[in-house]
Amino acid sequence: MRSKQETRIVAALALNAFCCLIAVAISTASSAGKLSSTLRSQQNTAQSSALAQTKPSPAPARWRGLIGEYGPDDDILIILEKDGKLCALFKRAELEPLDEVSRNVFKFPVLGPHAQQTVIFTSDSSERATQLAVDGVVLKRRQVGPEAGANQLRVKPVRAVPELMKEARAAAPPKENGEFLKLDLVELTKLDPTIKLEIRYATNNNFLGTVFYSEARAFMQRPAAEAVVRVNRKLRAQGYGLLVHDAYRPWYVTKVFWDATPDDKKVFVADPAKGSRHNRGCAVDLTLYDLKTKKPVEMVSTYDETTARAYPDYPGGTSLQRWHRKLLRDAMESEGFTVYEAEWWHFDYKDWRKYPIGNVTFDQIRATR
Repeated sequence: MRSKQETRIVAALALNAFCCLIAVAISTASSAGKLSSTLRSQQNTAQSSALAQTKPSPAPARWRGLIGEYGPDDDILIILEKDGKLCALFKRAELEPLDEVSRNVFKFPVLGPHAQQTVIFTSDSSERATQLAVDGVVLKRRQVGPEAGANQLRVKPVRAVPELMKEARAAAPPKENGEFLKLDLVELTKLDPTIKLEIRYATNNNFLGTVFYSEARAFMQRPAAEAVVRVNRKLRAQGYGLLVHDAYRPWYVTKVFWDATPDDKKVFVADPAKGSRHNRGCAVDLTLYDLKTKKPVEMVSTYDETTARAYPDYPGGTSLQRWHRKLLRDAMESEGFTVYEAEWWHFDYKDWRKYPIGNVTFDQIRATR
């Protein structure tokens, strides 16, 4: 048997060990809390820095009319501005800076595949280049966007739109299997009046030149709409707001788009047999506007442009245009949206699969709320 002194020693050691365990637990919890706080801080900092990367200066005005695409379909040369230099991009892979010799005359650098070759632009009365010549080889400018002064590229429909509209209104959306959430479409501007609207499909200023909506309004499923509002608040700190072109779209409109669009441009429209994210109230078409000027910012392409310039990774344009495009994308992705692969302006909300295809019109939404 232990003596009383041995018992006291053992008890003291046990108490000391217990106190040490408590201290370690407290220290571990504190460290975990600090680590969690640090991670949250780092996450917020990374998110903020993504929205606040150094804004490029505008490209010099004398270069603006030179920027664009030149040459044949199978060998396109893109002239763009990057980091304050006019550049030539061959085959979307070989980027070479150009040294300015005089107005409309440039040279390639001493080192490189086109060493010391001269590039001469020919411009019209509006200072917009109509062609360029690389050491005498002439490449004509490609007309890839809207005509000068227009903000919308038109597509010639394969069939008369009124005829297609009549057929689409009489048709029914595809049947879907599975459990879906109930439609809860809310109006974006009711949640945040600072979100601006330019609903092109309520006018004839759209790619098919036809009025599709009776009202210029934008609806989304509530969680998606609330996410758009959060994006708008984030961007205000950067001096920008959101300008919405389209949100919820009845299914019959998607069917008209598909049936009217030529096959070589169907990547820009949704297959009605599958339905669109717009039909589910979980997609939005939007851009940025400047809070000071109240004007939309200039992007690499115009809205609803059915050309390669519409792709979110298109390398052309100016550094400032691409910066604005990335600013919009980063802000939307931070709130659960994903950009569509062929349209920098189109964003799908993460939960779009949870909602059914909708075909109610705007006035029917208003009547049910």
